[in-house]
Amino acid sequence: MSDEQSSHSASSRPPRQTRTGTTSTGARKAGSKSNRSRAREFALQGLYQHIVGHNAVLDIDRFTRDLAGFHKADSAHYDALLRGCVEAEQELDTLIAPKLDRTISEISPIEHACMWIGVYEFQHCPDVPWRVVLNECIELAKEFGGTDGHKYVNAVLNGLAPQLRSKEVEHDRAGKPSRAAAESQPAQDDQADQAPQA
Repeated sequence: MSDEQSSHSASSRPPRQTRTGTTSTGARKAGSKSNRSRAREFALQGLYQHIVGHNAVLDIDRFTRDLAGFHKADSAHYDALLRGCVEAEQELDTLIAPKLDRTISEISPIEHACMWIGVYEFQHCPDVPWRVVLNECIELAKEFGGTDGHKYVNAVLNGLAPQLRSKEVEHDRAGKPSRAAAESQPAQDDQADQAPQA
């Protein structure tokens, strides 16, 4: 192929489309993340240390607060997630285990921590719509987990949502927006307009 032909074929292709707010791997760029999304990322890192290294919460907290970018996170939400998940780990695992096709010890620590965050938020953060909780946990698993780990997180949390957020899920599935979702539309910190990944 001559230089003229190759330059012509290259110029006849449509320009490459860029996805705003994401990197080339599909992960969200740091600048497009909310303070709560950042808090979840730091909580995920802390929970990973707890699951893998059995580190004490105070040590995890001291270490995490010194990480670059922590000042941009919602520290109150981070505290609630880290401490809440560690304190309730047995209760969270009791809810998660029946939805698994393997034992808890066989799932990746990243997936495990993402599920903890999702279940904890379903139970203790009614201001965050269930679909946002689901989407945020899927995004965490995509960004930090294995290739298809996000699909597993999605399946488990989608299975628990009707149990833990029954009224909200029923309203959404009936085509009626839930009260929490309706109240959060314009000012929701967690990008309430995002739909869960399938």
